[in-house]
Amino acid sequence: MSQTWLVVPAAGQGRRMGADKPKQYLTLADGQPILAHTLARLHKAFPDAHLMLCLDADDHWFSPRWVPFTHWQRVPGGRERMDSVLNALQAMAAESDDVVMVHDVARPCITLSDLQALYQATTQNPAGALLAMPVADTMKRADDHGKSTRTESREGLWHALTPQGFRYALLRRALETARQKQVMVTDEASAIEALGERPQLVSGRRDNLKITHPDDLPLALAIMTAQAADRA
Repeated sequence: MSQTWLVVPAAGQGRRMGADKPKQYLTLADGQPILAHTLARLHKAFPDAHLMLCLDADDHWFSPRWVPFTHWQRVPGGRERMDSVLNALQAMAAESDDVVMVHDVARPCITLSDLQALYQATTQNPAGALLAMPVADTMKRADDHGKSTRTESREGLWHALTPQGFRYALLRRALETARQKQVMVTDEASAIEALGERPQLVSGRRDNLKITHPDDLPLALAIMTAQAADRA
């Protein structure tokens, strides 16, 4: 029986937030940091999973009390997201067919239903799967001066979200190949695609917000409050 692994890159500094600490340590509901809320959501869906938490070597804000998992390991974060994830993969005692799901630490609003749907799609598709949303807005192409030059067709376009899930051997090969070829990938799916594989797109909820800018904090809190009311 395959094991489930969760990789959470959390070594970023979040400079666009303009805060005095990395964004994953800014507080949301109940005075808990974003990191704690994200890990709690993942634990609820996959309580028996093994967590690989990628943290900066000089991170002095982190506290183990925010980790609800029994099986977890801290691994060094890298300069880029790809480096952090690859560090985690190389530190795992995983089998080739084990499921590895990578999730942004700054997405604390992920729901149980989306996590379960992504896991199911990952196990059913050899090339893995990722949560995504069909593009709903009109897309514009800008020039070097920020002026709109044309309208792009949004047909077939999706916003990539996380988690993204793949078999261990495939994901490790994809990221190691990208590193060898010095190709910088912005998510795991793009590394898989570079091998000629086609991950399955799983339509996810639009409230799976990634906290990036200061005004995302109150929005995330509002989303979590609404989600709690729905569950009640």
